[in-house]
Amino acid sequence: MSRSQVRRPSGKVGFGSNDTGCNILHVDMDAFYASVELRDYPELQGKPVIIAAQGNRGVVLTATYEARELGVHSAMPLSRARRIAPEVIILTPHHDKYATVSRNVMALFESITPLVEPISLDEAFLDVSGALRRLSNPVRIAELIRARVFDEQGVTCSVGIASTKFVAKLASTRAKPDGLLLVPTDSVIDFLHPLPIGSLWGVGEKTEEQLIRLGLHTVGDIANTPVTTLTRALGASGGALHELSWGRDPRTVNPHEPEKSVSNENTFAYDIDDPELIRAEITHLADKVAGRLRSAGYQGKTITLKLRFADFTTITRSKTGAYTDLAHDIYTTSWNLYQALGLQRVRIRLVGVKVDGLVPAADAPEQLLMGAPEHGRRDAELAIDKLRSKYGPSAVKPGRTVTGVDSAEAGE
Repeated sequence: MSRSQVRRPSGKVGFGSNDTGCNILHVDMDAFYASVELRDYPELQGKPVIIAAQGNRGVVLTATYEARELGVHSAMPLSRARRIAPEVIILTPHHDKYATVSRNVMALFESITPLVEPISLDEAFLDVSGALRRLSNPVRIAELIRARVFDEQGVTCSVGIASTKFVAKLASTRAKPDGLLLVPTDSVIDFLHPLPIGSLWGVGEKTEEQLIRLGLHTVGDIANTPVTTLTRALGASGGALHELSWGRDPRTVNPHEPEKSVSNENTFAYDIDDPELIRAEITHLADKVAGRLRSAGYQGKTITLKLRFADFTTITRSKTGAYTDLAHDIYTTSWNLYQALGLQRVRIRLVGVKVDGLVPAADAPEQLLMGAPEHGRRDAELAIDKLRSKYGPSAVKPGRTVTGVDSAEAGE
């Protein structure tokens, strides 16, 4: 993507040039999935493109900025995106390509500094304090990163530079697409206080409604509200929001931040109420989650089943037990959670399975079972991992999943 083709955000984007003490960078890829796909379709540059699994029940994974100008955004149902922007071009996702580019980008970051904290496939925090003597100042390092990402991977990224993670994250968002924004330490308040309250971490829809009822609309309004008033309305989170509103964020870049959870979910191509089809999907999702846990070297103890009904009502049910990374355990718990709901022919739109409470597999306490065979399910699932590694992910499938229905799958 040519840099000249990318439009810059309007409004004030310069807050000074003194980057002393601004050693935290937040690097965020621009419309990541779309940018990766467009490397293979240069003729689609500058056009409204979305990445989504085909089918009426698919969801938009990401959209180019041209598509976003038409009102399309990620997580929007594909059917709605087609209605509001019939001219959009739809490309099928290729997650293996995104994972490869992500690994390459993260390796690039780690060649700059060992203090890299990935947040997702397409964004990370970097602490460049130790790279200043070797690579000059933070702004020059950010420019180097942007140039290398574009030259080596053919995609663009935006970078926020600040003295804290919170402000750096906001700055990269403000710089999008394909931009760079420095927020000097003496300009943090000027940058933060005009922003809407929804910019603060921890402010979701319900919290935003509460704050608006208090007459608070900007970050500056929160900063100038007594902490006691905020905590009375929001509890402990009120104090945290007050700290953020003044740019105070003590968190450091942690390159060893463990994964908090592993999950996969499927949106069906049509609403289903057949328990056997739902059971097949739960089996498939448990198998996916277990494989990802073993690949990442984690085990978890809390298993959550997520259901979204035809009317978009969403519920979750969880159970905490022994640490595991086995599909059999995850499936059994998830299916039991489903059966406990006692649903009778209730139409379901989405099923999800999640495992959290993660620890490195080597640190997970082993549960010893009386009479357990020397070689059991773990050996079988490890053998399946080897077969899939050699012959592809479809080499071995749980028998029950052959009755599954079309869906748009997502993982996190």
